[in-house]
Parts: sequence; structure tokens; C-alpha cells
Amino acid sequence: MKYIELKKLLKANNCKRVGEYKGHEKWYSPITKQDFPVGRHDGQEVANGTLKAIEKQSGIKIRG
Repeated sequence: MKYIELKKLLKANNCKRVGEYKGHEKWYSPITKQDFPVGRHDGQEVANGTLKAIEKQSGIKIRG
């Protein structure tokens, strides 16, 4: 999955981009009530470990 697709999925699940975080975008999940970083590399594939961390922080099932 590319970062651009991940961001569309996050938006579809009511997550919001809320600012910047050390060179990354900072997103907020209403499910977990947590902020979490997402890379700005829209055309690049998201690493599996990164996807797993974003799944956990956002509360959204992203893979499979």
C-alpha cells in the first residue's frame, strides 16, 4: 500500500490530519483518541512494520 492510499483510508475512517510532527504529518484517530505520525512519501510503499504501528495507533484494520 502506498502512503497516498493509506491517507485516503484514514480519512474514510474519520481520522484527521492535525499538524506536523518531526518531518511527518500528525494524524488523530477518534477511535483510539491518539495522535500518530504518517510519512509524507505519498508515492512510496509503506513498510510492513509502519503499517502495523499505524493500525495499532489508529484502531483501523488496514491489512487483510
